[in-house]
Amino acid sequence: MSKKNTTDTQEEKIDSASKIEAIKNLIFGENIQQYNSEFDLLKKDIEDKKQQMESFIDEVRNELMQSIDSLSTDVNIRITDLEASLQAKTDALSEKKMDRRELGQLLINLGEKISS
Repeated sequence: MSKKNTTDTQEEKIDSASKIEAIKNLIFGENIQQYNSEFDLLKKDIEDKKQQMESFIDEVRNELMQSIDSLSTDVNIRITDLEASLQAKTDALSEKKMDRRELGQLLINLGEKISS
């Protein structure tokens, strides 16, 4: 009995599909094939555009990653250069301060020699 029910269900599906086809033919007439082919062309065109866009997105992503890596390297180099420059200026400033102290001491010594 289950085989009969399955067969009946399949026949009903086929009947409903043929009825739908008949209704489509009545509504759209002979133009249905043209509409279907145009829809297929549009679907294919949309799929092609989608693939092109995905390819473009991947290309742009790769370029951006390369640019970010390059920029990161440049920033690190500049920071290192700035640190070295700052250290050199700090060292030079320390030397100038030390020279001032020595100069002050020399002046004191000179003043003592003059007064004695």
